Amino acid sequence: MTTTGSAAGVAETYVRAWLGGDVEKAMGLIADDIVCQAPSGPVRGADAYRQFLAPFAGMLISGELLGVFGDDNSAAIVYTVDLPFAKDFRGAEYLTVEDGRITHAVSIFDRAPMMQAAGGQD
Repeated sequence: MTTTGSAAGVAETYVRAWLGGDVEKAMGLIADDIVCQAPSGPVRGADAYRQFLAPFAGMLISGELLGVFGDDNSAAIVYTVDLPFAKDFRGAEYLTVEDGRITHAVSIFDRAPMMQAAGGQD
């Protein structure tokens, strides 16, 4: 699937998809060769990105898109979600879009609640 339009529009469609539990729709906006800089380390390629996104999206109790800011080439999204182990868990992503697909993502969130839920240290 190729989506046309601004990066901000692609970013909004992407985040609303996974916030709503539709990982397939979100992945339709991800380039095959995406590179994501995540707090846990780099994620390279669509298959690895699916493994990064799907478990997180599958845990969502609820989520809210707080804002999308961008232009035709890049966008920033800010969101908050409720998870089984954390309420009002906030995150942000800075996305680069080429030809209607997200090619680069910088994902920003605090890993401490996830580590604590897993029994690890923050």
